[in-house]
Amino acid sequence: MDYVLTTDALTKRYKHFTALSGVSMHVPKGAIYGFVGKNGAGKTTLIRLICGLSQPDCGSYSLYGIENSQKEIVKSRRRMGAVVETPSIYLHMSAEDNIKEQYRILGLPSFDEIPALLKLVGLEDTGKKKAKNFSLGMRQRLGIAIALAGDPDFLVLDEPINGLDPQGIVEIRELILKLNRERQITVLISSHILDELSRLATHYGFIDSGQIVREISAKSLENACQKCVRLTVTDTKALARTLDSLELEYQIVSNTQADIYAKINITKLALELNRESCDILSVQEHDESLESYYINLIGGAHYE
Repeated sequence: MDYVLTTDALTKRYKHFTALSGVSMHVPKGAIYGFVGKNGAGKTTLIRLICGLSQPDCGSYSLYGIENSQKEIVKSRRRMGAVVETPSIYLHMSAEDNIKEQYRILGLPSFDEIPALLKLVGLEDTGKKKAKNFSLGMRQRLGIAIALAGDPDFLVLDEPINGLDPQGIVEIRELILKLNRERQITVLISSHILDELSRLATHYGFIDSGQIVREISAKSLENACQKCVRLTVTDTKALARTLDSLELEYQIVSNTQADIYAKINITKLALELNRESCDILSVQEHDESLESYYINLIGGAHYE
């Protein structure tokens, strides 16, 4: 497999705190890689390292096959665009002027592509409106536009939907999908909003306490997530006795509901429950969520 980014035992310490401890990860070319972890797990630290904003204490990383110790890593980074923590924008400037400033910084010879870039991120009608008067979602899209100024094929986004309203989240999601599908841009997106990330990612890397816990493709994750039948009944104690007698794996989730992790004959089960004076109120197929998978993966700790 062709990888845009790989890290090998990457470690970063701050005085007596180890932010990253031997991190090895692999971002395939063309992927939307969901980098999952609670606040403080090490996501931003890793992003800062690969963007050249900080240096590792040990270990290494490669961008397009070029290691960070090589001089050519500077050229590899030119193929990257990034929004780290908050968008780097000039609040007193318009969207167009912000992008022009980035073009100047990059030494790009012409502003001809700016109108198309503004249209791509949905800011073509903002005119002279200053960025300080933009919504949070508009600022985030402007930050992405600035990151795209050098026409990168690898985009790194650190918590891009954090704090956005539902409409803003949808706009960012659609933009990321468009960049990936139509422009073949590989995207590394860190987030702790797992429901939204599950709508985007083709691959995942789970990080906890500065260590990669698991890397997995979205397809493999779907297969790994347990599927179950959720029953709502009048008496879960009677249901538990019946399921125990049938030797079926289950979990009681509330006073009226239980998840059964097996194929069941509803008619047979209903007859057995009838003997216990227990009625089935509803039956639903239920999939384990990305959130549940992550919480189980890191040992039951809740993410923030």
